[in-house]
Amino acid sequence: MKLDILVLAVHPDDAELGCSGTIARHIAQGKKAGIVDFTRGELGTRGSAEIRDAEAAKAAEILGLHARENLRFRDGFFSNDEAHQLEVIKVIRKYRPDIIITNALDDRHPDHKRAGDLSNDACFLSGLPRIVTELDGIQQEHWRPSLVLQFIQDRYIQPDIIVDITDYMELKLDSIKAYGTQFFNPEVEETPTYISSPEFFESVIGRAREFGKSIGAAYGEGFTSRKLLGVDDLFQLR
Repeated sequence: MKLDILVLAVHPDDAELGCSGTIARHIAQGKKAGIVDFTRGELGTRGSAEIRDAEAAKAAEILGLHARENLRFRDGFFSNDEAHQLEVIKVIRKYRPDIIITNALDDRHPDHKRAGDLSNDACFLSGLPRIVTELDGIQQEHWRPSLVLQFIQDRYIQPDIIVDITDYMELKLDSIKAYGTQFFNPEVEETPTYISSPEFFESVIGRAREFGKSIGAAYGEGFTSRKLLGVDDLFQLR
């Protein structure tokens, strides 16, 4: 299946926190979108890999994703090396997305930057015909997305572009709440963590309000780009 947007995220819930409003907005417009998680988040203090698998599936249903899979890289210890790059290249060539969204290139969690760099490198390498990959015994054709963006995570980064998600903010929050073991949930009695506090959840809403305010909207999601962005119609800008 060809996707219009593919999110490459290192942990289940990264995509929901960073860009689920944008995903939902584009799905509502008739676009096809999917998420490929790199790890199962098995090093997380709360929950388990199996529970997070189920939570990710629930979030995918809430968002109406067209595809979601997990590469099962080793949480915390995967590398931006040839072996991992080839696995990411395979999913890029499998889904042939026009746009890829991935992790922040600078953040509190070291996995985020490493995954962002891995995704960017794989996007470039995926366009090289002499890198040969196979899927189900069939050689894949090379493919390079036209745009790669990074969502903004815990650490504030000045965005290069902001998407208005006002109409999809509730859906974004519902997809985050699907991870009942990870975020604030008074019904779950587990070890408190940085992201399980009510203050963290409020900060997600506050960030969306801040980005929205910057473009005259109620809520927004911000993204960075390694390349200069351009348009051919000034009236597309606001």
